[in-house]
Amino acid sequence: MITRRAVFGAAGAVLVAPSVRAQGAWPDKPIRFIIGGASGGVSDIFLRMMENRLRETLGQPLIIEPRPGAGGMVGAEVTARSTPDGYTFYVNHVASHGIGPTLYRRLSFDPLKDLPGVARIAAMPNVLIVKGDGPIRSVQDLVAFCKANPSRANFSSAGSGTSSHLSGLLFGMRMGIDVTHVPYRGTAPSMAAVLNGEVLFNIDNAPVSRQQVLAGMLRALGVSTARRASMMPELAPLQDQGVPDFDVASWYGVAMPAAVPVAIRDRLGAEIVSALNDPGIAQRLRDYGAEPWPLGPADYDAFMRAEVEKWAPVVRASGAQVD
Repeated sequence: MITRRAVFGAAGAVLVAPSVRAQGAWPDKPIRFIIGGASGGVSDIFLRMMENRLRETLGQPLIIEPRPGAGGMVGAEVTARSTPDGYTFYVNHVASHGIGPTLYRRLSFDPLKDLPGVARIAAMPNVLIVKGDGPIRSVQDLVAFCKANPSRANFSSAGSGTSSHLSGLLFGMRMGIDVTHVPYRGTAPSMAAVLNGEVLFNIDNAPVSRQQVLAGMLRALGVSTARRASMMPELAPLQDQGVPDFDVASWYGVAMPAAVPVAIRDRLGAEIVSALNDPGIAQRLRDYGAEPWPLGPADYDAFMRAEVEKWAPVVRASGAQVD
């Protein structure tokens, strides 16, 4: 069970704004965005892509505060328990609001009820990667190696309950191999584990490993989505390489404590959607390997409910549970 004792810690980085709005109107002080991973991860990068636009429209700096752990659930709980005054939000994702509600059996909060959506931001494919100078050069090589070396059939993830965790388990299920999950505290260290030979493979956000793939330090074997990714069109979907019924994407958005005034939720949601419709910001997301996917509060809530329904049978079939 995730307890409040586990979630208080590191200070965040402040992004300075050039102006401050008049006192009394929201917002009249800096706005804190909690992220469930380490600095430099996807949640952090997406916020920074929108930061200039949001500080201009809101007139306040953003405080980005990393609270990594438990597949984003540590940061989610901090946000859910925060004062609902409209100055603390959470960058949520498929792990916290799609997979987590089924995976975690003893949560002290309900992600969908206690952390409703403000706006959806973007989605991106995951990519299956192995060590660049290793003998594995294809999906078939990986499966054969795992069957011949079961003690080394391990994979890293950005944490329990993340899409990288469930993607790795789903890959093993679909290919009939037993794989061992090794969780790390964020995407960057989980990628480094493959690079350093600590684990055999990883299936996580495509942009994080892109430079190491181009440099030959890591080898990409395929993308997790049913369609090819615009960032790396040369990679065939895993589904087309003999991995049946495998179509996984990571999505991100912003959520808030349930008691935050509706007017604040609507205002911030509208500002985020507007920022994502800016051609410059949209192109930066695409250059990073993501697809802008804006949705306002009500539609985002409906989307998240559908995601929980989609992932629940996968979690149950995998046998994965976190207390």
